Amino acid sequence: MLNDRARSLLKALVERYIEDGQPVGSRALSKVSGMDLSAASIRNVMADLEELGFIASPHTSAGRVPTPRGYRFFVDSLLTIKPIAADTLNQLEEHLHPADPQQLVSAASQMLSELTAFAGIVRTPKRRVEGFRHLEFLRLAEKRLLLIIVTLEGDVQNRVMITERAYTQTELTRAATYLNEHYTGSDFLKIRDSLHTELQTLNRDIQSLMETAMEVGSAALRERQNDYVLTGETRLLVHQDVSQNMVHLRRLFDAFEQKTGLMQLLDMSQSAEGVKIFIGGESGLITFDEFSVVTAPYEVDGQVVGTLGVVGPTRMAYERIIPIVDVTAKLLSSALSQH
Repeated sequence: MLNDRARSLLKALVERYIEDGQPVGSRALSKVSGMDLSAASIRNVMADLEELGFIASPHTSAGRVPTPRGYRFFVDSLLTIKPIAADTLNQLEEHLHPADPQQLVSAASQMLSELTAFAGIVRTPKRRVEGFRHLEFLRLAEKRLLLIIVTLEGDVQNRVMITERAYTQTELTRAATYLNEHYTGSDFLKIRDSLHTELQTLNRDIQSLMETAMEVGSAALRERQNDYVLTGETRLLVHQDVSQNMVHLRRLFDAFEQKTGLMQLLDMSQSAEGVKIFIGGESGLITFDEFSVVTAPYEVDGQVVGTLGVVGPTRMAYERIIPIVDVTAKLLSSALSQH
């Protein structure tokens, strides 16, 4: 699509704009490109690049800035990835050592934010088994119960259950004891299925209570795993590109709070091999029109369980951000697999 001269000038323009955030004119481009071209030749090439949609001219300046299409071509074809700095690698290795899984996820999000000065995000691992370590029933009212679930990771989840009839606390204790003795660590939905055939000796109403509890428990864990850890979103406020457009910034923070759009984006990235980059509107979400999201999947024992990444302005140092996201995903995978 582009000849060598156009590619070199586009690369120089994008790198210069990423560095100082100012529209790049033909004179400045002549200096930074190191090419022996006249100003007229450079202007002609810039006009061609603008016609192709790789660069654009802000109304207030004679210089040019990259468009999302220009950034995409730069990332795909012109970018030179920088090796991750030794001190950065040491920081990551220090914080991402085998420990509690939830602490690891939080640490990864925090390190991504600190090392990039953007928002760091980690999709929490999807559980391979939706089971429990311990559960209890607590009678709240005649037909209202509190189901208390201690997850396999040690977290506590509480859910209110509405039952068709009233249960005594003795009946509730009996049901909980049976489940804890026979099914601790098993998958909720598999337990529910087995209750039909294995619990012939139990009262039918108690069996119904247990089956309902398994459905509620499974739903509780599914709700909990549809989540992510987000760190450093306020760091975006110091970036001039972001702070000057409060409309886009409010949209972004609304997206952080509502989660749905960002969750879709992270789920889209989960099947990717290595780092995936969404620039501006490529995500399909209007919220991210002025932002880029750099993501990578992470694994446990060779199985992809989540995605991590950073959210920042489109004017980011991709050559530095990409290896940080990539290495963080690899180190998190290693630490979780050793846990």
